[in-house]
Amino acid sequence: MNEEKIRAIVLGIFLHNDRLLVFRGEDPGRDVVFYRPLGGGIEFGERGCDALVREMREELGAEVTDVRYLGTVENIFSHLGKRGHEIVLLYEGRFADPALYEQETFASAQDNGVPIEVSWKPLADFEAGALLVPLELLSLLRGERRLT
Repeated sequence: MNEEKIRAIVLGIFLHNDRLLVFRGEDPGRDVVFYRPLGGGIEFGERGCDALVREMREELGAEVTDVRYLGTVENIFSHLGKRGHEIVLLYEGRFADPALYEQETFASAQDNGVPIEVSWKPLADFEAGALLVPLELLSLLRGERRLT
């Protein structure tokens, strides 16, 4: 039986002063460091916008307002030796607490309880070569591509 499945996820695009809120991930087998906006799986019967609000509560303990759908991208990748395939709903939003925009790093945990590094990363870092995933996200943020 094939265990590979397509996963529907939501990612939050939180921008402030040309910085994007991301977490730092690694694939040590390939010696790769990457950055991805926060988000997670969409549960059955849950709307994408509601999934984003839930994920930000779970991951940061933060309330989100003004959630707006931006579009959808497809992400096919390899991580830790396994292939992945995601349909990614992108939403922008604002944090209800403006102090979060001044906070450089955040205490957060993944679903399995492993701490992750969450911070505001300058868009210039991605322009200079830091890996932002999904891969097409940087060109979308630059306005070079349109969301579908």
